[in-house]
Amino acid sequence: MKAVLEFLVGLFTGILSGFGIGGGSLLILYLTGVAGASQYAAGGINLLYFLFCAPAALISHIKNRLIDKQTVIWCTAAGTATSLLAAWVAGMMEVELLRRIFGVFLLYIGVRELRAKPAEAEEESEGGRDREGSAPVR
Repeated sequence: MKAVLEFLVGLFTGILSGFGIGGGSLLILYLTGVAGASQYAAGGINLLYFLFCAPAALISHIKNRLIDKQTVIWCTAAGTATSLLAAWVAGMMEVELLRRIFGVFLLYIGVRELRAKPAEAEEESEGGRDREGSAPVR
């Protein structure tokens, strides 16, 4: 029964990740809160998990022309440098402090998402164009 639950959690969070909803964050919560994994192990599992979920979302975004190549170059360079720095800092931190910081981060993201305008209303108020228009969706 445990294997079925773990499969379902992986499937559900994988689908959410493919839509860009944050399934990886939910996976970390499951791994640390239910499965009893350490924060470091859960983070590592989430990174491996992301390698298999990200390509589906990337293919969809490329197909729908939602990728700006210049932005990808800058984000890749900045993301690589900051992830190495963050991994080094996290490796020196106590696990309990790391868990608390992660929890605060999740709360912040949750509140921010709850207060965000729906995308359609935001586009109308900013004069944005749809996918057929010349302005890229960001």
